[in-house]
Amino acid sequence: MRQIVLDTETTGLEWKKGNRVVEIGCVELVERRPTGRTYHQYIHPEREFEPGAQEVTGLTLEFLADKPKFAAVADEFLAFIEGAELVIHNAAFDVGFLDHELSRLGDHYGRIRDRAQVLDSLELARQRYPGQRNSLDALCRRLGVDNSHRQLHGALLDAQLLAEAYLALTAGQSEIGFDSVETRETRRSTVLLDAAALGPRPKVVVDEADLAAHVARLETIRKKAGSAIWDL
Repeated sequence: MRQIVLDTETTGLEWKKGNRVVEIGCVELVERRPTGRTYHQYIHPEREFEPGAQEVTGLTLEFLADKPKFAAVADEFLAFIEGAELVIHNAAFDVGFLDHELSRLGDHYGRIRDRAQVLDSLELARQRYPGQRNSLDALCRRLGVDNSHRQLHGALLDAQLLAEAYLALTAGQSEIGFDSVETRETRRSTVLLDAAALGPRPKVVVDEADLAAHVARLETIRKKAGSAIWDL
């Protein structure tokens, strides 16, 4: 499987307010291994940054003055992600901005999901760590990914960190049902052999007094709750 870990930086938090993409960073994985191929592009946004956005990225209009506009890099970017599965942290944010950029170029460009599948790593993290902080920094700390050099948000750096965090987050999937039939059969055979070597299991015999107490307890539960879970 070919996956592209993707991140963007923008002039503000909402594309609906006219904010634009200023940086795209991508890291390619094939069969869960980094290939060394990346895509990185700074983009002139054709507008000012919103207050606070420059502090997050460290980017300025002066730095971006000689960088290409999105229209000039769209085809190269789309060719890089074509047919891949995109791994994006908080995918709705990045996909929303990229779709907005494509819509400005004409309907024939379509949308991101017309060209690639999208996997939201934030949703994966929330499923695994419910109720906890699941920002990229929090995931890096939790999963042992060194992010000490991340002083500012940068699309390529964040994509590289997310790639490491994603691989750590999803490591061991074969142990929870995502492996092949052949692997499962091999493991099942091994477990059966190990179990046989342990000998017969001990039998637990319940005496009549314990059984009567159990029946009485169930009857009490039925009277109070209408039924007992053991009846279902």
